[in-house]
Amino acid sequence: MVFNTGAALLDAIVLAVVSKEPEGTYGYKITQEVRQVIELSESTLYPVLRRLQKDDCLAVYDMECAGRNRRYYKVTERGLAQLASYEEEWKKYSAKITGMFEGGINQ
Repeated sequence: MVFNTGAALLDAIVLAVVSKEPEGTYGYKITQEVRQVIELSESTLYPVLRRLQKDDCLAVYDMECAGRNRRYYKVTERGLAQLASYEEEWKKYSAKITGMFEGGINQ
């Protein structure tokens, strides 16, 4: 993608991906889904996951998979509220940008 991805947009995308799985999902799968819309390395993803966990937007738990522990991330109520806020802001922002491309914004 040509455009820079700020922290808030990254948080919104990660919350959207994780919220699709009611029981939560794990880091590698999150990375693969996020990569469908933006370029993202695992070294970029894990600080985002830690920040969202610190902000009580994600809960974390471990589950055994093929003899190893796999860390799962699940959206909390606070995370769902934050995601709804991001979605509202995105609608406003993207409408303004689209308006600019289509001939300007009427004030």
